[in-house]
Amino acid sequence: MLHSELTLKDGRVEQTNFHDYRVLRMPDMPQIEVHVIESDAKMGGIGEPATAPISAAVANAVYALTRQRLRSLPLRLA
Repeated sequence: MLHSELTLKDGRVEQTNFHDYRVLRMPDMPQIEVHVIESDAKMGGIGEPATAPISAAVANAVYALTRQRLRSLPLRLA
């Protein structure tokens, strides 16, 4: 886990807002590079292209350090 996680109790999320759910802030982030390349594909949005692979990148970094594969979120070492 980098900071926080969403937890459920009786089918409801326990965290109510950012005061009890700490999000990753810019100073805590690793450097991320996004390259937008030309394509003949149909035009689409590029608003948050780096968001989807972040958890996979962090899981790979954990594997590189610990040799333990984490395959579900939130990421937790056993």
